[in-house]
Amino acid sequence: MLKQVSIFGENSKGTFQKITAILQQKGINIWGSVTNDSAEFGIIRMVVSDPDLTWQALTEAGYMTRLNSILGIEMNDEVGSLNKLLLSLSESNININYMYLSFNRDSGMPVMVVHTDDIWEVQECLKAKGYSIL
Repeated sequence: MLKQVSIFGENSKGTFQKITAILQQKGINIWGSVTNDSAEFGIIRMVVSDPDLTWQALTEAGYMTRLNSILGIEMNDEVGSLNKLLLSLSESNININYMYLSFNRDSGMPVMVVHTDDIWEVQECLKAKGYSIL
């Protein structure tokens, strides 16, 4: 099980860079990230090398942040892998709130970062189906 940091930031020039500068200053590596925007604010979701320090540093800098549990599901890098994962989830009646792609730096394998309502149940379900969960 992984932790993800969600950062709510103003949708303005330089916001993302200011956040990454704070992480660089603290020696925090970004392993995966996705950004969703709206007219005034955006949500930056990140898997990082030190989620607790990230949360602390960004909160102290005035950003609204939240830590979430997420799943990192290692997959084969081949045609149909995502469809196979989604079919496995659908067959088990599991809804995905959102997902994004990262990579396992050790193995070089793609990792789907997934958020669902019941992380623990989904983790056990996918393990039983043979998936490798980080």
